Amino acid sequence: MKSFLCAANWKMNKTPQEAENFFNEFQSEVKSEEESHFLFFVPTVSLSTTSLMLKNKKIGYGAQNIHFEKSGAFTGETSAEMVTSLGATHVLVGHSERRQLFFESNEDTNKKMKAAQASGLCPILCVGETLEQREAEETESVIRAQLLEGLTTCEPGFMVAYEPVWAIGTGKVASPEQANEAHVVLRRALIELYGDRVALDTHILYGGSVKPENAKRLGEQSEVDGFLIGGASLKVESLLSTFREAQS
Repeated sequence: MKSFLCAANWKMNKTPQEAENFFNEFQSEVKSEEESHFLFFVPTVSLSTTSLMLKNKKIGYGAQNIHFEKSGAFTGETSAEMVTSLGATHVLVGHSERRQLFFESNEDTNKKMKAAQASGLCPILCVGETLEQREAEETESVIRAQLLEGLTTCEPGFMVAYEPVWAIGTGKVASPEQANEAHVVLRRALIELYGDRVALDTHILYGGSVKPENAKRLGEQSEVDGFLIGGASLKVESLLSTFREAQS
């Protein structure tokens, strides 16, 4: 049975010193048996600090983005090899903000998925529809395309995160039923690609204004294997409360 995961996406928040302070507090509050349920996606400048703070812990961590090339004239970019050299285990690929603000395509996400896997990282492929697409009843076609095109020629050994764009940073949240329906679509697509066993073993996380107040009902849904948490992950108390509510 898959373990329930809480992946914290700090986005462009926390300096290395603030990250150190956070992990000092987090490690004093988290129970040892809870550690393996957490992943942290920190700004690139805080990866080294995170590596030191989480050494010998069961807590995973990684980058919020990578470039698909190993090296070259790509000013400001970070390769998968650079991330793994700091002991990182995971990476986010295709987050809605990368798609919306930096115009990354499904082809771009596929290149990054393959680069991550080639370097030994476990990528989390993020998919999700805009409000306009949901209102036009295009949710299923949009997230299927993002998933299928993002996973072209990829091997098993990844996760998926469903994050409706209209529910990210807006305070809105998909109803538990809406979230589960989208996860069912994604699970069926994974079955088409990889068969039942791989599809059932693959974590599908929900992201979109997850917080302690809605964690329990979302976590009860049959196809929700965990959360991708933004704002609520910036404080130790709210992050742990979100996880514990989902487990209650």
